Amino acid sequence: MGKILAIDYGEKRIGLAVTDDMKMIAFGLTTVATSEIFDYLSDYILKEKVETIVVGEPKQMDNTASESELHIAPFLVKLAEKFPSVPIKRHDERFTSKMAFQTMIDSGLKKKHRKNKALIDEISATIILQDFLKTL
Repeated sequence: MGKILAIDYGEKRIGLAVTDDMKMIAFGLTTVATSEIFDYLSDYILKEKVETIVVGEPKQMDNTASESELHIAPFLVKLAEKFPSVPIKRHDERFTSKMAFQTMIDSGLKKKHRKNKALIDEISATIILQDFLKTL
Protein backbone atom coordinates (compact mmCIF):
# COMPACT_ATOMS: atom_id res chain seq x y z
CA MET A 1 0.00 0.00 0.00
CA GLY A 2 1.16 3.50 -0.75
CA LYS A 3 0.58 6.95 0.58
CA ILE A 4 -1.18 9.91 -1.00
CA LEU A 5 0.86 13.09 -1.16
CA ALA A 6 -0.86 16.48 -1.33
CA ILE A 7 0.61 19.67 -2.73
CA ASP A 8 -0.51 23.21 -1.98
CA TYR A 9 1.33 25.04 -4.76
CA GLY A 10 2.64 28.55 -4.30
CA GLU A 11 5.05 30.63 -6.33
CA LYS A 12 7.47 30.91 -3.37
CA ARG A 13 6.62 27.90 -1.21
CA ILE A 14 4.85 24.58 -1.56
CA GLY A 15 3.03 23.01 1.36
CA LEU A 16 3.08 19.23 1.52
CA ALA A 17 0.95 16.72 3.36
CA VAL A 18 0.83 12.94 3.28
CA THR A 19 -1.47 10.16 4.41
CA ASP A 20 -0.69 7.17 6.56
CA ASP A 21 -0.29 3.86 4.70
CA MET A 22 -3.97 3.03 5.18
CA LYS A 23 -4.96 6.38 3.64
CA MET A 24 -7.15 7.32 6.57
CA ILE A 25 -5.44 10.36 8.07
CA ALA A 26 -3.66 13.36 6.53
CA PHE A 27 -0.53 14.70 8.19
CA GLY A 28 1.37 17.89 7.48
CA LEU A 29 4.73 16.92 6.02
CA THR A 30 6.69 20.13 5.42
CA THR A 31 6.99 23.26 3.33
CA VAL A 32 9.58 23.45 0.56
CA ALA A 33 10.80 26.38 -1.51
CA THR A 34 9.19 26.09 -4.94
CA SER A 35 12.61 26.19 -6.59
CA GLU A 36 13.63 23.06 -4.62
CA ILE A 37 10.44 21.02 -4.90
CA PHE A 38 11.52 18.52 -7.53
CA ASP A 39 14.71 17.61 -5.64
CA TYR A 40 12.66 17.16 -2.47
CA LEU A 41 9.97 15.08 -4.20
CA SER A 42 12.54 12.88 -5.96
CA ASP A 43 14.12 12.01 -2.61
CA TYR A 44 10.79 11.56 -0.87
CA ILE A 45 9.22 9.37 -3.56
CA LEU A 46 12.38 7.26 -3.69
CA LYS A 47 12.11 6.58 0.07
CA GLU A 48 8.32 6.36 0.44
CA LYS A 49 5.74 4.55 -1.67
CA VAL A 50 3.60 7.37 -3.07
CA GLU A 51 0.56 5.99 -4.83
CA THR A 52 -1.09 9.27 -5.86
CA ILE A 53 -0.27 12.97 -5.84
CA VAL A 54 -3.11 15.42 -5.18
CA VAL A 55 -2.53 19.01 -6.25
CA GLY A 56 -4.78 21.76 -4.97
CA GLU A 57 -6.93 23.37 -7.63
CA PRO A 58 -7.64 27.03 -6.93
CA LYS A 59 -11.04 28.11 -8.18
CA GLN A 60 -13.08 31.29 -8.13
CA MET A 61 -16.46 31.37 -6.43
CA ASP A 62 -18.15 30.82 -9.80
CA ASN A 63 -16.13 27.58 -10.22
CA THR A 64 -13.82 29.00 -12.90
CA ALA A 65 -10.05 28.62 -12.65
CA SER A 66 -8.16 31.10 -10.50
CA GLU A 67 -5.33 33.22 -11.91
CA SER A 68 -2.94 31.01 -9.93
CA GLU A 69 -3.72 28.21 -12.36
CA LEU A 70 -1.41 29.92 -14.88
CA HIS A 71 1.51 29.10 -12.59
CA ILE A 72 0.28 25.66 -11.61
CA ALA A 73 -0.20 24.36 -15.18
CA PRO A 74 3.53 24.29 -16.09
CA PHE A 75 4.28 22.76 -12.68
CA LEU A 76 1.78 19.97 -13.38
CA VAL A 77 3.41 19.22 -16.73
CA LYS A 78 6.84 18.94 -15.13
CA LEU A 79 5.44 16.88 -12.25
CA ALA A 80 3.91 14.39 -14.69
CA GLU A 81 7.20 14.20 -16.64
CA LYS A 82 9.30 13.61 -13.50
CA PHE A 83 6.98 11.02 -11.97
CA PRO A 84 5.15 9.33 -14.86
CA SER A 85 4.16 6.29 -12.81
CA VAL A 86 2.38 8.33 -10.12
CA PRO A 87 -1.17 9.48 -10.97
CA ILE A 88 -1.86 13.17 -10.37
CA LYS A 89 -5.30 14.27 -9.22
CA ARG A 90 -6.67 17.74 -8.61
CA HIS A 91 -8.82 18.81 -5.67
CA ASP A 92 -10.62 22.09 -4.99
CA GLU A 93 -8.62 24.19 -2.57
CA ARG A 94 -10.99 27.12 -2.07
CA PHE A 95 -10.78 28.61 1.42
CA THR A 96 -7.98 26.29 2.58
CA SER A 97 -5.70 29.19 3.54
CA LYS A 98 -8.47 30.77 5.61
CA MET A 99 -9.27 27.41 7.18
CA ALA A 100 -5.57 26.86 7.93
CA PHE A 101 -5.32 30.25 9.63
CA GLN A 102 -8.44 29.52 11.68
CA THR A 103 -6.98 26.14 12.65
CA MET A 104 -3.91 27.95 13.95
CA ILE A 105 -6.08 30.27 16.03
CA ASP A 106 -8.21 27.40 17.33
CA SER A 107 -5.13 25.43 18.35
CA GLY A 108 -3.95 28.36 20.46
CA LEU A 109 -0.91 29.40 18.44
CA LYS A 110 0.42 32.78 19.46
CA LYS A 111 0.07 35.65 16.99
CA LYS A 112 3.81 35.50 16.21
CA HIS A 113 3.53 31.87 15.05
CA ARG A 114 0.37 32.56 13.04
CA LYS A 115 2.43 34.85 10.78
CA ASN A 116 4.45 31.83 9.66
CA LYS A 117 3.28 31.50 6.04
CA ALA A 118 5.15 28.21 5.61
CA LEU A 119 3.04 26.69 8.39
CA ILE A 120 -0.13 28.00 6.73
CA ASP A 121 0.93 26.31 3.46
CA GLU A 122 1.58 23.00 5.23
CA ILE A 123 -1.75 23.12 7.05
CA SER A 124 -3.50 24.05 3.78
CA ALA A 125 -2.00 20.97 2.10
CA THR A 126 -3.24 18.88 5.01
CA ILE A 127 -6.76 20.30 4.65
CA ILE A 128 -6.72 19.63 0.89
CA LEU A 129 -5.64 16.05 1.51
CA GLN A 130 -8.12 15.39 4.34
CA ASP A 131 -10.92 16.73 2.15
CA PHE A 132 -9.71 14.60 -0.79
CA LEU A 133 -9.80 11.49 1.42
CA LYS A 134 -13.53 12.04 1.93
CA THR A 135 -14.05 11.45 -1.80
CA LEU A 136 -12.46 7.98 -1.77
